[in-house]
Amino acid sequence: MQVLQNTPFSPQAQCFWRDTKQDMTSIEPIATVTSAQLEPEPHIASTGVLATQRVALLALLALIVLCVGWELSWAPIKPGGSWLALKALPLALPVAGFLKRRLYTFRWVSLIVWLYFIEGVVRAYSDPAPACQMAGLEILLCLVLFMSCALHVKYRFKAARTAVEPSAEPTSVTN
Repeated sequence: MQVLQNTPFSPQAQCFWRDTKQDMTSIEPIATVTSAQLEPEPHIASTGVLATQRVALLALLALIVLCVGWELSWAPIKPGGSWLALKALPLALPVAGFLKRRLYTFRWVSLIVWLYFIEGVVRAYSDPAPACQMAGLEILLCLVLFMSCALHVKYRFKAARTAVEPSAEPTSVTN
């Protein structure tokens, strides 16, 4: 009984197998994945993608530090700090996705950041002097975070589109 005869199994390839008969006498590969296909996508290393990832990560970390520092020590609502510092917890969730360059993370952060932008606008107009300056910084960081996330998504889609489209060769027109 020869089960795996003439199969494309090699150290460079991973195969996914399917039974062709119930008695398991013959098995055929569904798909073969080579090591070249397991490499990171080429658009990941592009300059625009890396730059926007770094800017977004720095803006996110700065926004986390600002939210915690603002509510605990720099200009808290109540003396001694307040529970409003917990507003920084949702900002900690996307850090891992930013480091792994997960496209979905960049997309949903570009939507969530508007909640912090609104809070910054409201507090910029309603709070006294030290807090209104921090609110202005929060507005600025939110705008930087949004723009870097939006550009990251744009560059990733653009790179994916150019990777899929075949290269067009110039054609000569003869009359």
